[in-house]
Amino acid sequence: MGCAGEVAWKNWRMGVRITMADTLFIGFLILLLVRVSSALPLCTDSRAPLTSKASLSFCPYNGTICCNTKHDSDLQKQFESMNVSDPSCASLLKQILCAKCDQFSAELFDIKSGARPIPVLCNSTVLMNSSQSNEAAQNYCSKLWRTCENISVWNSPFAPSLQGPRATVNSTPSKITDFWQSEKDFCNAFGGASSDGHVCFEGGQISLNMTQAEPPPQGLCVEKIGNGSYLNMVAHPDGSNRVFVSSQDGKIWLATVPKVRSGSTLELDVSSPFLDISDILHFDAQFGLMGLAFHPNFVNNGRFFVSFNCDKTQWSGCVGRCSCNSDVNCDPTKLGSDGGSAPCQYHSVIVEYTANGTSTTPSQATTANPSEMRRIFTMGLPYTSHHGGQILFGPEDGYLYFMMGDGGNRGDPFNFAQNKMSLLGKIMRLDVDKMPSATEIDDLRLWGNYSIPKDNPFSQDNKSQPEIWALGLRNPWRCSFDLERPSYFVCADVGQEFYEEVDLITKGGNYGWRVYEGYGLFTPIWSPGGNTSTRSINAIFPVMGYNHSAVNIHEGSASIIGGYFYRSTSDPCMNGRYLYADLYAGALWAGLENPTDSGNFNSALIPFNCASDSPIPCTYVPASTLPALNYIFSFGEDNSKDLYLLAANGVYRVVAPSRCNYTCSKEVVTPVGSLAPSPSPSSAHLLFVPLKKLCLLLLVSPLLLW
Repeated sequence: MGCAGEVAWKNWRMGVRITMADTLFIGFLILLLVRVSSALPLCTDSRAPLTSKASLSFCPYNGTICCNTKHDSDLQKQFESMNVSDPSCASLLKQILCAKCDQFSAELFDIKSGARPIPVLCNSTVLMNSSQSNEAAQNYCSKLWRTCENISVWNSPFAPSLQGPRATVNSTPSKITDFWQSEKDFCNAFGGASSDGHVCFEGGQISLNMTQAEPPPQGLCVEKIGNGSYLNMVAHPDGSNRVFVSSQDGKIWLATVPKVRSGSTLELDVSSPFLDISDILHFDAQFGLMGLAFHPNFVNNGRFFVSFNCDKTQWSGCVGRCSCNSDVNCDPTKLGSDGGSAPCQYHSVIVEYTANGTSTTPSQATTANPSEMRRIFTMGLPYTSHHGGQILFGPEDGYLYFMMGDGGNRGDPFNFAQNKMSLLGKIMRLDVDKMPSATEIDDLRLWGNYSIPKDNPFSQDNKSQPEIWALGLRNPWRCSFDLERPSYFVCADVGQEFYEEVDLITKGGNYGWRVYEGYGLFTPIWSPGGNTSTRSINAIFPVMGYNHSAVNIHEGSASIIGGYFYRSTSDPCMNGRYLYADLYAGALWAGLENPTDSGNFNSALIPFNCASDSPIPCTYVPASTLPALNYIFSFGEDNSKDLYLLAANGVYRVVAPSRCNYTCSKEVVTPVGSLAPSPSPSSAHLLFVPLKKLCLLLLVSPLLLW
C-alpha cells in the first residue's frame, strides 16, 4: 500500500389602468415576468439545502430543506404578528411564509431579481404551457386572492412597498384590495408558472416530476492529437483555437488545437515554453505546477495565475506561515510524518504573472517573463500529500477559487477539513483585483496579497477563516463550472478507502470529510486533532460517485478525476452529461441530471475507444480494445467546447461516436472511410496495472492517498 495513489413571463400587465403602485412596480414586473434562473436546489441565502436532523414544529417540511428549528421559530413569530382572523386565509399565509423552507426557495423567491416577501405563486393566466397538469395548483394565486382579498392583515407581505431590495415593513393592518385593483393585477405581480427549469408555489413542498432517464451513450470515441503529458489545459481567453497546457515539472506552453478531422495534431514548440518556472518549484510525485488560470480580462491586462509547490530548502522565496499553527491548535513538532519531510518544508503558492512585457497586445504574447511575478498566496503544508492546487475564476463573479486538500496523512488526523480556522480541506474564494493594505493583511491574518469578497460565507465570522467558500473536502481533484449553467460548480473529491465522490459546490457548503466518506461514516485510526460529531454539521452528500468495489479495485488504489459537463456538438448523445474518470481503473463515467435542474444525478460507466483515423495512432492494451491511455490525470476544454482527456501518454479529444462505430441517434453521420470495430456497449473497459508499473508511475502521478 505504500505506493498506492489517488490522483449548474411573458404576459406583462397590459390593458389595465396604471396606478401609482403599478408605476412603482414596472421594473419589478419586468424582472419577474422574464425569469431565466434554473430550479437548482438552493436556499434564499445562496446556500445548499440540508437534511434536517429535527422535525420542524411550525412549517410542515421534511427531508432536504432550507430551515432549521430557529428559522422555523422565526417564521412562526412572523405569522403570529400578522394577526389573521380568517382561518382559511391564515392557512394560506402560513403556507406562503413556510415556502422559505423549501429546497427550491431561492428559485421560488427569485433571489436573482431582488428580495421578495412571498414566493412566485402558481398562476395559470401567466403561462399556459406549464408542465404542471393540476389546474388547481396553477390557480393558487387566484385561490389566495379570493380567500384573502378582504381580510385585514398586519405587516402584509403584499404591499408594493415591500417589493424589491428596499423593502420596508408595513406596520398597519391592510387588505390586498388596498394595494391591487383586481385579481389579474395581483396575479400578474405575484404569479408565475411552472415550466421546464422553473418552479412556482402551489401551497406545499416542491417535488419535480421525474422523467424517464435517457439511456447512457453507447460509448465515447476519442482521437489522439498529442503525445505530451499535462495536468492542465486552459482555453485561450481570446476565444481562438489556442490553449495553454502545463506540465507538472513547471512548464507552460501555448498550443494550437487542430480542427476536427483535419488529420493534424496539437501544435506547440516543446523547446519554447510560454513560461518556465521549473527552477523555483519542487517537482515530485505530489508536487509541481498544479493549477493555471487566466484573468477574465487577460486580453487587456495580460494577468494570469499559477499554482505550484515549493521547497523552502531549495528556494529562498519559499516562505510562508505554516498551516499547522496555534490558530488550529496544532503543534508542528507533534505532526508525525507521512514521508520523512519536516513540517511545512513544502508550501502551496499562487503567483501572478503578466504577459504585458512581451507583447503590445497581451493576447498576442507568446512568452511571459518568469521574473515579473507577484506573490498572491503562500501556505506551509503539514504533510506531503492532499494539497489539491487547482485554481479557477468564477464565470459570474470574477473571483479566484482555490482548491485545497486536507493536508495529507491517513484520515486527516488533525481534522483540518472540519476546522474553520484552517484552510486545509477547503475551497477558497479570493479577490485578486483589490490588493489589501499591510494593515488589512495583519488584521485579517491573510496569507498573501488578495482581498476577501464581502459575500464570502464566513467573512464576518471571527472564528473562521474568511477565505473559505466551502469546507469538508479531502482532496478536490479537478473542479469546473458548467458553461451553460455557471451556478453549477462541480468538484470531484478523492476518497480514502471506499468511496470516490462528485460534489455540487455551494456557498458555505460542508461536504462531510472526515465525519463522512461519501455517504458513510468515517472512523479515523488516529485522531490527535479531535473529532467532529455528526450532529454539529449539516453535511452535503455527493451527487455522483462510485464505490471502489463497483469497478473491482482493491482498497486504496482508486482516485477520481473530475471533468466537465459536456457541451460540445461533436457527440450530441453526450451533451449535458458530466464526465469523470478514475486514474487507476481506466474507467469513465457520465452523469445525467434528472429531472433537469433538480440536483439529482444518475451516472453510468461508459465504454470508450479510439477512432481508427486518429491523427496519432492509438496503442491498445494487450488482448483488449481499450486504448492504452495508461492513466487519465485531468480533463481539458477548449473554446469550441470540445473536451479533452489529459492522459499519461498523450492528449485525447472526444469526437463523433460514429468514428468508433458507436451508434448515436442524435448524430448526423457523414461516412468517412472505414471505422474501427465497436467494443461491447454492455460494459466499460477496465485497466489493471501490475504493482511494479503502478509504483513507477507514481513518480509523475499528481496525487497520493497517504
